[in-house]
Amino acid sequence: MNILSVFQRFDLTRKCSTKSWRFRAQLISALAAGSLAAVAAPAQTTPAQADRTLKSITTSASFAKVVMALNAGHERWVEDIIKLTEIPAPPFKEAARAKAYFEMFRKRNLSDVEIDEEGNVLGLRKGKGGGRLIIVSAHLDTVFPEGTVVKVRREGDKLHAPGVGDDSSGLATQIQYIDALDAARITTRDDILFVGTVGEEGLGDLRGVRHLLTKGKYKGRAAAFFSLDGSGGDTITTGGAGSKRYRISFKGPGGHSYGAFGIVNPMAAMSQAVVDLYKVTVPISIKTTYSASVVGGGTSVNSIPDEAWMDFDMRSESAAELGRLEQKFLTIIDAAVQTENAARSIKDGKIRSEKKVIGDRPAGQTAASSDLVRFAEAAYRSEGIKLKFHSSSTDANLPMSLGIPAVTMSRVVNGGRAHALDEWIGVEEAPNVQLRKIGLATIIATAGM
Repeated sequence: MNILSVFQRFDLTRKCSTKSWRFRAQLISALAAGSLAAVAAPAQTTPAQADRTLKSITTSASFAKVVMALNAGHERWVEDIIKLTEIPAPPFKEAARAKAYFEMFRKRNLSDVEIDEEGNVLGLRKGKGGGRLIIVSAHLDTVFPEGTVVKVRREGDKLHAPGVGDDSSGLATQIQYIDALDAARITTRDDILFVGTVGEEGLGDLRGVRHLLTKGKYKGRAAAFFSLDGSGGDTITTGGAGSKRYRISFKGPGGHSYGAFGIVNPMAAMSQAVVDLYKVTVPISIKTTYSASVVGGGTSVNSIPDEAWMDFDMRSESAAELGRLEQKFLTIIDAAVQTENAARSIKDGKIRSEKKVIGDRPAGQTAASSDLVRFAEAAYRSEGIKLKFHSSSTDANLPMSLGIPAVTMSRVVNGGRAHALDEWIGVEEAPNVQLRKIGLATIIATAGM
C-alpha cells in the first residue's frame, strides 16, 4: 500500500472516536517512519460483542428506569403526536411547528437549543466528553399543501390525520427519548444532537439535513446518524434510495385549436415522452423506479398550448442504476421532441424542451458490519425479533452519501396510507413501547453509557 492510497482510504483530518484517533496517530507515525508494518485498523464490533454491550445496557438499573419512563410516558407520547400533527407544516412553511418544537426542546435538559439558519430545530444533550457526536433526527415537514385539514381523529388505538405518522410520531418519539434519558439520569459517553429537520419531503430535497451536515455549526462532527421515520416492528433502513426529479417544459408556437390545426403541439410531445418512459424496463434485483407525477399547462380548451410541463421522479438503490435511468429518460425527452417536430407542421415554430432538475437525493448504503447496525440487530434480537434491512428515501440518505454511518429506525409499529389524506397510525401501548425501547437502546449503545 502506498502513501497516497492510505490517505485516500483514511481521512486523517476528520473528527472521530478516541480509538480511531489512536489508530490514526499510529498510522501517521508509521508513515513518517516510512513503514506501515504493525499498523492494524480498529476492529469493528462483532455480533457477539454487540450482544454483550446491549445486555450490559438493558440489564442495568438505569435502563430499567428508562423502560419505566417509556411506559409511564406513553399517553404523553400520543398527546405530543396529536399536538404536533395539528400544527400545519406544509412544504417550505414549517416555521409554526418548528417554533412549537423549539419550545418542547427548551423545556428539557438540552443545551444550545436553537432554530438554525435553514429552519432546523437543534438541541444538544451533552455526554461525558467522548469527542464524538451522535445525531438523532425526525422531520418537521409534511407533504400536504397549505390549507389541508390536519385535525386528528382518534378511534381507539388508531389516530387518523394527514401527517400523523409522517413524521409527527417521529418528532414525539424524540421527545420521549429525551425524557426517558433524563428520568433515568443516563449520561452517555458521546454528545447526542436531537434535531427536527425541515425539507425532508418532496421538493424540500433534504435541505434541512443537507445544511446541518455540510454548512451548519456541527459540520464534520457526526460519527453516526439516526433518522426516526417509517413504520414497522422488525425493519430498519440501511440503504438510501437516491432520486432524481425533473420538471420538463415542452414549448411551442401555440395557436387556435381549429384555425391552427396541424401545427406541432407540446402536449403531444409530452404524451409521447410519458408513453416511451413507461416502456423502459428496470432491474429486478436492484429496486429502480420512475413516475410521471404532476402535470400542467395550456390556455383554454380551444387553444393549442404553447407550453405543457410535467414533473418526473426517478429512484434507485444504486447510484449507477439511477444514472443510467436518468440518461435514458433524457434521451426519451429529446426523441419525443424530434418525433413531434417531424410529425406536424413547424411553419410557426418548433417544439423545444427545457429540463430543470428539481430534486437530487444521493443514494447511499450503511454496511451491515457498521457498529450502529450491529447494535440495532442486537437490540432487536434481545426482544426476540429478527431484524430485516431495506432501502428507502429519508434524511439518512445524506449522511450515508457523506460516509457517515446512518440508519432510519421506525417510530411506530403500525401505520398506513402515508402521504394520503386518510393516513393513520396505531398507538397500541405494548408494541410501541417495545419499539421505542429497542430504538433508545440502540442509540445508547452507539453513544456509549
